[in-house]
Amino acid sequence: QVQLVESGGGLVQTGGSLRLSCAASGSIFSISAMGWYRQAPGKQRELVATINSGSSAKYADSVKGRFTISREFAKNTVYLQMNSLKPEDTAVYYCALSNRGGDYWGQGTQVTVSS
Repeated sequence: QVQLVESGGGLVQTGGSLRLSCAASGSIFSISAMGWYRQAPGKQRELVATINSGSSAKYADSVKGRFTISREFAKNTVYLQMNSLKPEDTAVYYCALSNRGGDYWGQGTQVTVSS
């Protein structure tokens, strides 16, 4: 089993910044990718950013230039630095991990951006 624990969500004003963290533990062998997804009320869960074992990152068009994903291999931790936040970034953010055992999800952390 894999456990993912997210932290760093909260309430911030438009233009502000937040940094999300996700620590992985358990059977985390051969991680192929870690990433962040989000789900706003009434909307489907969508990809925000992913980073693979080679540290190659991909971003949703809506966050390019504002969000940065990074990974600390030694701590099995992935981060999401979110700058220039907008009200439309308001959502529950979920950490995800993929390895040979399958896909795993964290419990989610709420990010609210006030206008």
